[in-house]
Amino acid sequence: MACSALYRQSKLGLSLVDALDQLVEEGKLPPQLALRILDEYDTVVLDALETKVTAKANLKGHLDIYRYCDNVWTFILSDATFRLAPSQGSTRRDETEVTADRCKIVVVDQKLAPQKE
Repeated sequence: MACSALYRQSKLGLSLVDALDQLVEEGKLPPQLALRILDEYDTVVLDALETKVTAKANLKGHLDIYRYCDNVWTFILSDATFRLAPSQGSTRRDETEVTADRCKIVVVDQKLAPQKE
């Protein structure tokens, strides 16, 4: 799986894949166009995360499992707490805290990400 295709496993990515599959099955969308849409989705999500997200995050939790394979780290946490703080340029000044019973974090080396042309 390509580095940028990891975002297809998010809720938004899975919903897009389901919708495109349904359109292809109904004959309303050619399969080549569906693949092109997914490639564009990969590019746009990666670009948005690189340029638009400026918040800082702190993470606490119990590390249950960790793996390193093919330059990809995978962490499984339980009782995780994420504290999100807005960046200095942001108009938001309040911190947000999110908790989860279980969470999976996948970290990919930036060198493996597709390079912008």
